[in-house]
Amino acid sequence: MSLNHQATRFSCSWPWSTLVLTCDGRVVCGCADPYVQRVLGDVRTHTVGDVWTGDTVRALRADLNEGGSTFCGDCPLKLPLDANAVSAPRAIDAGALPSRLYIECTAACNISCLDACCAPETGITRTREAGMLDFDLFTKVVDEAGPALARIDFFNYGEAFLHKRAVEMCRYIKERFPQIYLYTSTNGLALTEARARALVHSGIDEVTFSVDGAFPESYARYRQRGDFDVALRNLRAMADEKRRADRDVPFLNWRYILFRWNDSAEEMDQARALAAEIGVDRLTWEITDHPESAYSRRFAPGTPEHTAIRREIWDDNNLGNAIPGATPRARIDFHRLVPGLPLVGRRGSRVQLRPRVQNLSTRPFPAQASYGRRLVRLGAQLRGPDGSMTNRDHARAWLPSTLEPGQTHDIPIEIPMPDTPGRYQLTLDLVSEGIDWFEACGSPTTTATLVVW
Repeated sequence: MSLNHQATRFSCSWPWSTLVLTCDGRVVCGCADPYVQRVLGDVRTHTVGDVWTGDTVRALRADLNEGGSTFCGDCPLKLPLDANAVSAPRAIDAGALPSRLYIECTAACNISCLDACCAPETGITRTREAGMLDFDLFTKVVDEAGPALARIDFFNYGEAFLHKRAVEMCRYIKERFPQIYLYTSTNGLALTEARARALVHSGIDEVTFSVDGAFPESYARYRQRGDFDVALRNLRAMADEKRRADRDVPFLNWRYILFRWNDSAEEMDQARALAAEIGVDRLTWEITDHPESAYSRRFAPGTPEHTAIRREIWDDNNLGNAIPGATPRARIDFHRLVPGLPLVGRRGSRVQLRPRVQNLSTRPFPAQASYGRRLVRLGAQLRGPDGSMTNRDHARAWLPSTLEPGQTHDIPIEIPMPDTPGRYQLTLDLVSEGIDWFEACGSPTTTATLVVW
């Protein structure tokens, strides 16, 4: 399967972490294989472990260690390597099971997105050997892989909630393996209001609604045969049920692809207002270069307009939010240190600090969360004297309570002194656990010099 030495070299991490289950029981290598051309195995006749440790995937890993594989074909997940790049080979044995699994309930869809590979007109369903994922096969795969999984993405091609037992599947995953982070993406149209509310109680951690417009007419130009009002009705039902039941999950995203017909300031402001009124957790913009005739020229990368909304773009970071004031932002102050003087400590000792933290956003910073993710803590990062990262997770401190908008707390944090004497930089930032550091979405950090003797 290996590439000719003159071909373009590339790397890929997917075969070391992730499997994708298609609705007919075959298993492919990545989430960018709409027509099932790169098959690693079949769980109708083998276990998940058989596929993960089988000859096909082991040969693929060996090829990738050499700089690429013909097995990968035109897969867009490939990461090009420089001609002279040398990287340490990874183990051919990647453990007994994957850590991440995509589950495709069906390749069928209830709408036709403009010029999309998964639109019904492309014949994608004819490349599957079954129309819907068999429920018993689903439970077999989850039971086999579940003990090792950190995450399940409950979608692939098609609309997952066309499957009549999709909500039940989500509940099954979370009841059997509550440690799995369960995520799904949907157009929202196959749900009824009752099923949308039931999904809130399934235990699912995060749901993304793809709604590309703030007015029915512009929405339907891409989501052809879609119904804007139905999509928002079901998004609203989930947000309402989450509030009514006083649940902190699922985290609700509204993801909005920008096209030339829905990228006006008026329509984007309308989306911001709707998202705030409905009560979604996050609104983000998606930047695309496809279709050629449709993508937003106004927000093309490199334009001033793109720069202005960069922190609100889905792929930029994991916390940015287009709802005004909702992007996490904090002020952190070493207010008990003398300005300009370093923090001094003996190697191997611990120093107590009590920085002052203020919430500058319009959303609270939760001190606790039901599944241990998205709670906010104060973190200390250790850097070299030149600012290079030494230990991103050098220290953590719990918030004494939820930090409400505008509120200020002094937060005690214990800083271990490094074992090696010298000068360091100590950077304080807040972190949404399991998601991202606030710095990633533009929140300012604060840094002090640390001298260890």
